[in-house]
Amino acid sequence: MELSVYNIKGEDTGRKVTLSDAIFGQVPNEHVMYLDVKQYLANQRQGTHKSKQRNEVHGTTKKLKKQKGTGGARAGSMKSPVFIGGGRVFGPEPRDYGFKLNKKTKRLARLSALSVLAQDGKIALVENISLSAPKTKDFLSILSGLKLNNGKKTLLVTGEVDKNVVLSARNIQRVKVATPVALNTHDLLNTDTLLLSEDGLKSLEQLYTTAE
Repeated sequence: MELSVYNIKGEDTGRKVTLSDAIFGQVPNEHVMYLDVKQYLANQRQGTHKSKQRNEVHGTTKKLKKQKGTGGARAGSMKSPVFIGGGRVFGPEPRDYGFKLNKKTKRLARLSALSVLAQDGKIALVENISLSAPKTKDFLSILSGLKLNNGKKTLLVTGEVDKNVVLSARNIQRVKVATPVALNTHDLLNTDTLLLSEDGLKSLEQLYTTAE
C-alpha cells in the first residue's frame, strides 16, 4: 500500500511511501483486539469502590425487641441488612481489575488494529511536524491544511516526544499525540484518522520489525 506524503500545509510533496505488509498488511484478529482493549479499559478502573458490611456500620448492637411474642420476625441488631441504615450484603470491595495478557498477544492486537486502519483508508502521512513554541493556534492551522480540523478524532504519531507539539495539541478536543511505543489498540481503533509523521512511521516500522 502506497501513501502520498503531505507537508504541513496540506500540499502533496509528490513523494510516495510504501507501507510494510508485515505491519499494515496483517489479517486482523478481532479476538486479540478485544482482549487488548478489555485490558486497557480494565487498567483505567481505580477499583476503589467500597460499601459497609454489618460489622462496619456505626450503630448500637442492642437487641431491638424481645425475641418472642411480638408477632413479627425476630431481630437482634439494627445493623442487619434488612433495616434501613444497616450493612450491605455482598457489597463491592476494593479490587484490581487488571489481568495478564501475553506480550505476543498485545503485539498481534496492535498490528491487527494498524491493518484495519490501512484497509479502511484511515492512514495519512505528513512531513515531520515541529513547532518553535507551544501554540494551539499553529497546530490548528496544520490540521486545517490537512483537512483534519473537522471535529473527527485524529491520532498523531511522532518519532519521539516533542514537548511543543504535545502542549499545542493537548487542549484540542478529539486530537491525541503519541509515540509508537505508547500506542495502544484502544486508541488505534478509537480514531478516525491515524496521522503518521515520517519519523513516526520509521520508528513504528523499526519497533515492530525488531520485536519479531
